[in-house]
Amino acid sequence: MTSPTLVPPPLPAPRAAPSDHPVLRVPPAPPAIAAAYFAASLAFHADVSDVAAALTLDGGPGITVLDSRSAASWDQGHIPGAVHLPTALIPEQAARLLDPAVPVVTYCWGPACNGATKAALALAELGYQVKEMLGGFEYWAREGFAFETWQGGERHDPDPLTAPVGDENCGC
Repeated sequence: MTSPTLVPPPLPAPRAAPSDHPVLRVPPAPPAIAAAYFAASLAFHADVSDVAAALTLDGGPGITVLDSRSAASWDQGHIPGAVHLPTALIPEQAARLLDPAVPVVTYCWGPACNGATKAALALAELGYQVKEMLGGFEYWAREGFAFETWQGGERHDPDPLTAPVGDENCGC
């Protein structure tokens, strides 16, 4: 006896997006174009959790984390092991503080600040491989990672809106 061949049901015909649809008013890009865009995005960005994981790797992180904020901001809180280099000082001090063979990950305050983007641009123009850390210092602290201040080390409980509570792996 032979088993029956399973035939999937036919897919519905694609519909034209109505002009009043809030998401599909502009249709999604074709898959190949979307894949190229998202691959490019990952070439330019790293998230807080990935940076934190890299800093714990045996043999070193393979990156330099760069805080591009002011001295007062640095004192308020920064990622342990980060290099402090405000954006305005990058042209004159990058060669002294950074190894051009090591990729740099820049950060600033948070998602509403483009300071890390400006720092990444300045470094790229000097020939450094660079990524920007999404979320900045705000999400570093909100996800519960340790940070340093002028008074010493601190750590906040993870914000359940930005990090899984009771599990280090968000599944991303």
